Amino acid sequence: MKEYGVGIIGMGFMGKTHAFAHTTLPFFYTGCGFKTKLVAACNRSLPKAEAAVSDYGFSYATTNEDDVFSDPNVHLVHICTPNAAHYSQVKKALLAGKHVYCDKPFTVTAAEAEELAQLARKQGVVGQICFHIRFFPAILTAKRMISEGALGDLHCFRVKFLHASSINPDKPMSWRYEENGGVLLDLGSHALDLLYYLAGEFSSVYAKSRILHPFRKNAAGETVPVLVEDHINMLLTHKSGAVGTVEATKIATGSNDELEIDLHGSKGAFKFSLSNPNILYYYNQNEGQGFKAIACNGRFDPPGGAFPPPVNTVGWLRAHCHSVYSFVENVHLGKAPSPSFDEGAYVQRLMEAAAESAKTGREVSL
Repeated sequence: MKEYGVGIIGMGFMGKTHAFAHTTLPFFYTGCGFKTKLVAACNRSLPKAEAAVSDYGFSYATTNEDDVFSDPNVHLVHICTPNAAHYSQVKKALLAGKHVYCDKPFTVTAAEAEELAQLARKQGVVGQICFHIRFFPAILTAKRMISEGALGDLHCFRVKFLHASSINPDKPMSWRYEENGGVLLDLGSHALDLLYYLAGEFSSVYAKSRILHPFRKNAAGETVPVLVEDHINMLLTHKSGAVGTVEATKIATGSNDELEIDLHGSKGAFKFSLSNPNILYYYNQNEGQGFKAIACNGRFDPPGGAFPPPVNTVGWLRAHCHSVYSFVENVHLGKAPSPSFDEGAYVQRLMEAAAESAKTGREVSL
């Protein structure tokens, strides 16, 4: 059986999530023809990297990312660092001939994303983005049904991703409030990718954004300005002419990781909520009688879906596991990845256009 060594750059919350996904692959995907091994844990804090060795089973810890890129035993590199670090780290990994799985957002500019997408093609390696919401069975089911014509021509749409993590004015300054942070890159990237995945491309965007608390205290106790938005509303025009909205916010009081998407078309409509991920709601225009609840639960295509049985419920971590599995399977079989670096670059262009619109007050063509 082919074994792929894994190196993870950034052992914070997302690095831990990606490591967890790799450890679960043998349980969820039997008979897939490959396995992975956690080799290199890299973090700016050596104690945190060393904890990943003792707690998760990595072979070694390092604070030097170049150790990971130069290690011949590392075949798959995960980038789980703050947004601003993605470009240089992904580029180094690609030039070292590694397959790369990058947390969202891909980069902080569209130019950087397009450069890396071209480099991945040139290097002949798999580059995939961690847009894990695509990998819930309900979303995979919606994608299949839409491809079979269940939606018809798109009429209108709406997506919202709600958090409340920026409500507290005493929350300290961090990189998430600096130039390369913001809710657009954080939550907006997920919302826009999900809409792009299910509905296709867009022709223009108009956006307005807001900073709720313009100043926060940094680690030194100094009051410094917040440089990026806490809330953004986007009005998008689909290439078909359909118009809809995307909202991403961290100032939705009472909300906790709430993503919802509605698509309405000439033949039917879909509704999905991350708060109820096991159910996809579908309305058939020919049948009427309201929305039908389709129980998707853990119904992944083989070799997934056998453990636990598909009748069992699915959650946030399980979608991450399936996303990581798809990355390794694409490497193993030489398949084109999705969400690919090219798709990540498209989402980056969408976000850049939205940011420009919010800054200038004008609609931006894509």
